Amino acid sequence: MKAGEWNYEVFWKEGVSQIQEEISEQEFLMWIRNMEYLASNDSQIVIGVPSTFYKDQVSQRYLRRIEAKLFELSGHKIALTFKIQQKEPEKPEKGSDRPQAAGREAPQGRDPPAERPKASPAPRKGRRPQGQLNTEYNFERFVRGENNDFAYMAAFAIARNPGKAYNPCMIYGGVGLGKTHLLQAIGNSAWQEFEDLKVVYVTAETFTNEFILAIKENTSHRFKNKYRSVDMLLIDDVHFLPGKVETQEELFHTFNALYDANKQMVFTADRPVSELKKLSDRLRSRFERGLNVDLQPPNYETRIAILKKKIEEKKVALPEEVVELICQNIKTNVRDLEKALTKLIAYAELVNKTVTLEIAERQLKDFFTGYDQKNVTIDLVQRVVGEYFGLSLNDLKGKKRSKAIAFPRQLAMYISRDLTEFSTTEVGLEFGGRDHTTVMHACQRIEDRIKTDPTLAPAIQHLTRSIKEYRAPS
Repeated sequence: MKAGEWNYEVFWKEGVSQIQEEISEQEFLMWIRNMEYLASNDSQIVIGVPSTFYKDQVSQRYLRRIEAKLFELSGHKIALTFKIQQKEPEKPEKGSDRPQAAGREAPQGRDPPAERPKASPAPRKGRRPQGQLNTEYNFERFVRGENNDFAYMAAFAIARNPGKAYNPCMIYGGVGLGKTHLLQAIGNSAWQEFEDLKVVYVTAETFTNEFILAIKENTSHRFKNKYRSVDMLLIDDVHFLPGKVETQEELFHTFNALYDANKQMVFTADRPVSELKKLSDRLRSRFERGLNVDLQPPNYETRIAILKKKIEEKKVALPEEVVELICQNIKTNVRDLEKALTKLIAYAELVNKTVTLEIAERQLKDFFTGYDQKNVTIDLVQRVVGEYFGLSLNDLKGKKRSKAIAFPRQLAMYISRDLTEFSTTEVGLEFGGRDHTTVMHACQRIEDRIKTDPTLAPAIQHLTRSIKEYRAPS
């Protein structure tokens, strides 16, 4: 072990020891004790954690505190990064007739969650936009069609006349239809066009987390100054806000301040404002005050144009008949078209074969079938939730009632009820033959916990998105 690494391990252990004295024993045992020092370099320490859920919770609850402790001990900033250390599979419970897998592998057929790319340096001088605006999201790269032309023209007009044309604006539509692309194209274009324009792009989830942190650290004045002094505010995925009463209240006042000052606001959501449940009436009325435009799934001709543009950008060649095959079978959104293309490109590179119609049909057969599945299955929910928490199907269906298993099991029941048409009795049967009252109790427990734990709703939203975007293995 290198000397520098040894010192960092000492800093880590001392920091953990100090935190143990500041929090409750139950809190320490649940979250801190299970973290394991793995390695370090000059600027960061790598910590092992047992699951994705654990990583998310620790990041939101303790990351800032731990890094502050490390700074106090070392005298310089040390960042924490997390590595998921999945536990060894447990033996199946007695009486179970389902064999335990030799190892726990992540379900195939899904892309790993991609981080939002950071903005490239802009060619002009001046104030940089706040938030991670991706410069590749511009109007030139957006493929127009009947399904999105109105939204495109509205976005383009806003970028050319911020605060004057269509303020506020709400862009809504399903997953992968281009909401984020248009929203960031507005910010990138306006920032390039107007020298001193102060642009802030943020997701609703980030806005909420920053607001919570501001309350916790008594820095609300900084939060208000950040968002009420902008010239253009772009907030992505406001469907994350329903149920978050205080965050809605803050956004309401921010909205009024910017609107009265003729500052531009643009929002996106996955559905019309009228369908956003648990949204305050006065915030709903503000969203509906301006222009509301929707994005529909692309028609066949637009899908052809989109896919050909993607092929051109990736500098690959595909037969026309393969392009038509993909566009005839995938009718959902741009993201799904790109996933199919990515798989064929990977196949051609790895196997060193030219993609033919026969190869495309064989490689994408199950992929196409996945898009025809309109209903989410309970088994799928269990698999995605189990992977997230580092648990097996046996864990979720078994009789063990430890907190590490009981909570994920309740969450899987809650999501199953939310995303499927199955009754509580049917859900209970899929979870080891449990009674319907157990499912009802589980759902109520999760609903109650959402009200008191600000980290739970983002986790549920992440899981729901993963389940909806899941595709069968190919």
